[in-house]
Amino acid sequence: MSGLLRRSYPLAPQRKPISKARPVSRLKILALLPLAVALSGCNYVVLAPAGDIAAQQRDLVIISTVLMLLIVVPVMALTVLFAWRYRQSNTSARYEPEWDHSTKLELVIWSAPLLIIICLGALTWMGTHLLDPYRTLGRIKAEHAVDQSKAPLEVDVVALDWKWLFIYPDYGIATVNDLAAPVDRPINFRITASSVMNSFYIPALAGQIYAMPGMETKLHAVVNHTGTYRGFSANYSGAGFSGMHFNFQGLDDKGFDAWVASAKSAGGSLGRADYLQLEKPSENEPVRRYGTVDSDLYRLILNMCVETGKMCQSEMMAIDSKGGAGHEGLNNTLPLAYDKYARRGTAFGPEPTFVAGTCTPDAPQGKTTASITAPLDTAPLTGAGLKRPTFAPLKSSSFFLGLRPKSDS
Repeated sequence: MSGLLRRSYPLAPQRKPISKARPVSRLKILALLPLAVALSGCNYVVLAPAGDIAAQQRDLVIISTVLMLLIVVPVMALTVLFAWRYRQSNTSARYEPEWDHSTKLELVIWSAPLLIIICLGALTWMGTHLLDPYRTLGRIKAEHAVDQSKAPLEVDVVALDWKWLFIYPDYGIATVNDLAAPVDRPINFRITASSVMNSFYIPALAGQIYAMPGMETKLHAVVNHTGTYRGFSANYSGAGFSGMHFNFQGLDDKGFDAWVASAKSAGGSLGRADYLQLEKPSENEPVRRYGTVDSDLYRLILNMCVETGKMCQSEMMAIDSKGGAGHEGLNNTLPLAYDKYARRGTAFGPEPTFVAGTCTPDAPQGKTTASITAPLDTAPLTGAGLKRPTFAPLKSSSFFLGLRPKSDS
C-alpha cells in the first residue's frame, strides 16, 4: 500500500542551488561616470526656455506626455506582472480556460483611454488657438498682461543662402546673423525668404515657422530673461545649411539701446544693389551690421522685385485682379521666369528675365509713369503673343462637329 502511494504522486523536482549574483565591479561603475558627466552638461533649452510662448509650448508637451504615460506605464507594468504571475512554473496561479468576459475590466480598458483622448483633444484645440504664431500676444508672462502703451518691436526676417538678414524698420538698421531684443517687450516677426524654403527657429523663444519666397509668415514672441540663445534654420536648404545659425540676445532696455547705437555707428548702407550682392550664396558668414537700410527693401524682397525696373508681385496681382493687361499689353511685358539660378551666380538656369515694371523705381508705390525703361531684351512674346491663325472658309460649319460636309450633288 505504501508503495502504491509512492507511485501515485511524482517526486518533486530537485531545484538547483541558486548561485549568488556577482557584485558589479568598481571598474564598470567608474566606466559609467564619464557618461554621467557628459549628460550633466546637456542644455535642455526646450524644457527651460527664456520666452513665455516657448514656456507654454513646453507645458503643453509635458502635460501631453504625462497623460499618455497614464496608459503606457500601467500597460508596461501589467505586461511584466502577467508574464511573471502566469509563468509555467507557477502552479499556484489561477487557471480559468473558460473565462471570456468581464464588464468591469471592459469599462476600465475603454473608459481610461477615452478620457485621455478627450483631454488631449481639448489641450490641442486650446493650444492651436492660444499659441497661434499669427496671434498677437495677450500677456508677457504668467499673470502679466501686455502693456498697451509700449509699441512692440518690429523685426523683418529674410532667409538667404545661407545666412539670416534682420531688418529693424523702426530703427533703420539691419544685421546679418545677429538678432537682439529687449526683455519683456513683445516682438513681431515678419518672415520671408529669397530662394528656397527655410525654417526660422529659436528654441528658447518660440516654435519654428517656415520662411518661403514670395510669401510672408508671422511670429509673435517675447523673451523674459537676459542671455544669449541660439537660433538656426530647422529646414535643410543646401550645402551651406550647417552654418546657417545666429545668436539671439535678450537684453535689458539700456543694453538694447546700446546695441542699436553700436549698429548705427558701424556704418554701411543696405540698399538694393547691396542686397543683390548679399543675396548671393555664401557659407559661414560673419556678423554684419548696417547703420542705414532702404525703408522699402523688405517689401521689394517679399514681392521679388529688388531689381530696378522689375514688376512687383503685388502689382502683377493687382493687374490680374482687374482682368489683366489685355491683348494690347502683351508686347509691353517680358516673360516672367524664376531667375534665382542665373542671378545668384550659379551655373544652371537661363539668363535672368522678368516682367517690366509699370512704376518708376523711385516713385511711391502705385504711382505710374508713361516712360518705362525696358530691359535689354524687348522682343515680343511668343506663343500667347502670336496672331490668331486664319482658316480658309468652309462650306459647312458641320466640319467643327467632326462631320463630313455634305456634297452639292
